[in-house]
Amino acid sequence: MSQYLVLIYGEEKAYAEGGQDLMDEVMRGHDAFGTTYADKVLGGNALQGADTATSVRRDAGGGFTVTDGPFLETKEAVGGYYLVEAADLDDAIGMAKAIPSPGGGLEVRPVMVFA
Repeated sequence: MSQYLVLIYGEEKAYAEGGQDLMDEVMRGHDAFGTTYADKVLGGNALQGADTATSVRRDAGGGFTVTDGPFLETKEAVGGYYLVEAADLDDAIGMAKAIPSPGGGLEVRPVMVFA
């Protein structure tokens, strides 16, 4: 078995416009995902909005620049993630398809293992 990180991208505006009904629908979807894949989900969380992000970048002088805001300004932002255990990429993609992501999408990436 391998580990994969499934990043959940969405348009924060869609959630604001969708109201409580959309939030309820999405939460039911996450509950169903958690129940279906309980033995394969190793962790996961929702993230606060992109407006709460702080970016840290190394500068040319070897120091750091800290700024308010996400690393990149984009229409879609990472809203949460699941760390899952899967037999292979196809298995991880199959699991990802069960994760609600209205107005967005999902990114599945294998976790790098260091010996």
